[in-house]
Amino acid sequence: MSSPDKYTIETLTHVKPWTESLFSFRTTRDRGYRFVPGQFARLGVRAPEGDVVWRAYSIASSPYDEHLEFFSVVVPGGAFTSRLSKLREGDEILVERKSYGFLTTDRFEAGRDLWMLATGTGLAPFLSILHDLATWESYDNLVLVQSVRTQPELAYEDLIRGFESSEYYAELAHKLRYARIVTREPVPGTLRDRVTKLLANGVLEENIGLRLDHERSRIMLCGNPEMVEDSRKLLIERGFRLSRRGEPGHLAVENYW
Repeated sequence: MSSPDKYTIETLTHVKPWTESLFSFRTTRDRGYRFVPGQFARLGVRAPEGDVVWRAYSIASSPYDEHLEFFSVVVPGGAFTSRLSKLREGDEILVERKSYGFLTTDRFEAGRDLWMLATGTGLAPFLSILHDLATWESYDNLVLVQSVRTQPELAYEDLIRGFESSEYYAELAHKLRYARIVTREPVPGTLRDRVTKLLANGVLEENIGLRLDHERSRIMLCGNPEMVEDSRKLLIERGFRLSRRGEPGHLAVENYW
């Protein structure tokens, strides 16, 4: 993709390290760039020899923000993230003009409870979805499950807890149920097991205080491929249907991995 009409050149405006291997970053946003909460962008970084390496990144920011925000893990030796992680404020990054993906609430018929299950940087699309006021108005309950290995990886926790004091969301913030999972160390107030085990044994539902129900529940999965695939299979075995284009169901997953 070398034609400039396929992408815009944006500038990094903020880089925030969460751990040695996790960071988020903001870029400028072309006025013509449009996306639906839950979608991803294709980002490009230039190699020293001039080639551009492209990768898909879920958008963490709101569709109304003037910037774009992304959440990234550093892959050791990765052709993209090894370059991306060296970029600093003021550096350039390419953003393809088109947005992609179907991890969006319009994949569902009306439900009452929206479940968003994330591991690692799979949290990003759910942050965007939670910054869409229509999400809060459309559901009785919003369930966000964030699974990480260690406590410092619980990125964006302050932002998530901040909805209750936000002037825009405070009146609706009681709808949000936030469950944290830390798998490799004991942390008070968190669960310890993998998402799939907590789904299989009913502990996740018990902890949240809601049951997964065919009539009420709409479920989104984003994160490492193993979690997404195993959770998808488990939920399908319980009778939940995968949403497909033109066929709304109970379950939506991200497929850009």
